[in-house]
Amino acid sequence: MLRHEFRPGRLVCGAAFVLAGVIYAGDAGGLWETPWFAVVPVVVTGLCVAAVTGLVTRAVRRRRAGRPDAPAETGTGTGTAGTAER
Repeated sequence: MLRHEFRPGRLVCGAAFVLAGVIYAGDAGGLWETPWFAVVPVVVTGLCVAAVTGLVTRAVRRRRAGRPDAPAETGTGTGTAGTAER
């Protein structure tokens, strides 16, 4: 059983930042020469793709939740479910 909900947008965002780190690590290690501004498009593109991925994921999950034969969602709340009852 999964311990938390899978979020593909965060995966894409993390991959973009790992790529930026690899680019800078290659520059620091002397494998290639990277200008300081070269990582900006990688990070901005990664963030935009992650946002689109998150929006698509949310739309799919909302649509799936409306179907009567859909499995019950777990872990989709914000963690404040018990505070309204107190």
